[in-house]
Amino acid sequence: MSEVRFAAVGVLGAATDARVTEPMRQLIQLLDAQGIAVVLADDNPLEPDLSHHPIEQLVNEVDLLIAIGGDGTLLSIAAHAVRADKPLLGINRGRLGFLTDVSPTEMQTKLNAVLGGEFSTSQRSLLAARICTANGRELTATALNDVVLTREHAGRMLDFATYVDDRFVNAHAGDGLIAATPTGSTAYALSCGGPIVQPDLDAIVLVPICPHTLSDRPIVLPGRSSIRVVAQERGGTPGEIHCDGQLLGPLGAGDELIISTSDRQLTLVHPPKYDYYELLRSKLNWGRSERLPTDSTR
Repeated sequence: MSEVRFAAVGVLGAATDARVTEPMRQLIQLLDAQGIAVVLADDNPLEPDLSHHPIEQLVNEVDLLIAIGGDGTLLSIAAHAVRADKPLLGINRGRLGFLTDVSPTEMQTKLNAVLGGEFSTSQRSLLAARICTANGRELTATALNDVVLTREHAGRMLDFATYVDDRFVNAHAGDGLIAATPTGSTAYALSCGGPIVQPDLDAIVLVPICPHTLSDRPIVLPGRSSIRVVAQERGGTPGEIHCDGQLLGPLGAGDELIISTSDRQLTLVHPPKYDYYELLRSKLNWGRSERLPTDSTR
């Protein structure tokens, strides 16, 4: 629970998407009915009489950001929320939606509770990625879900080595490598056989993508770790680095990728009775609990 009240709310999402348009209209009406100022992105065609600003300006003028869409929409907004140190809440209009945990059917009830001060927050760690090229160039980015090394061309393997805190770990051959936050453990890393990590743990998950040897397995590292990935000169295909699905840059022979936990965090807002394990059961279709037998019936 919180005593915080939100005087201005930024509503963000792909307003021209048919799945998003109507829930966004309903949300705007809900906020307006409570006397809350609504700010929209400048590319949003809805409600022309409301304030519309570029997202870089919008985030500085509101107390709360609400993303309507899938996890991809929330990820794209998260970077702006982190820079402005603003809390973010997600309404799911995508597929699984591990980050956007409010459905449109319960939007009114749960949003009324949040706007009334009934909510919880969680702090989500981010990864800081830095490409150091052989010619001295540097490229940097952060990621809420994952930093991914993938092949630039199909049909050939990547050759690379990993180091943790300057200690050699492994020489890899395969399709690439995922470095995921606990939040991102249920994203791409999960589809590659990585573990589910509770979001409040201080950890980084390394997951090989289609490794050439079956013994190349996922590993969970302390969040304070510094990870170095070095592209090998073995005639393999060049690699590319993506942060939350956005291309950071290429990784060629002799280049290095440095990954560590960022000193910034994202604040996610959750409605009352938020339960991470209930979220997992819902999204992954896990079984519901049954009444366990008592000692006298065993």
